[in-house]
Amino acid sequence: QVQLVESGGGLVQPGGSLRLSCAASGSIFFAYVMGWYRQAPGKQRELVATISTADSIKYADSVQGRFTISRANAENTVYLQMNSLKPSDTAVYYCNYRSPGRDDWGQGTQVTVSS
Repeated sequence: QVQLVESGGGLVQPGGSLRLSCAASGSIFFAYVMGWYRQAPGKQRELVATISTADSIKYADSVQGRFTISRANAENTVYLQMNSLKPSDTAVYYCNYRSPGRDDWGQGTQVTVSS
């Protein structure tokens, strides 16, 4: 089993920044993809950004150029630096870990962008 611990959510004004962290522990495979998804009230969960152990990165079009995903291999940790935040970025952000035969989710962290 893989455990995911998220941190870094909160309330920020439009145009502000936040940094999310997600640390994975447990049965970590040598090759995996970790990333962030988000779910706003009344909407489906959607991809925000993912990064693989081979450094392949994907971003949703809506966050391209504003968000940056990175990872610290030694700690099995991924980060999401969110800049120029908009009210439309308000959602619960979930960390995800995927490897052969595994698809694990964190508990979610709330990000609220409001003045």
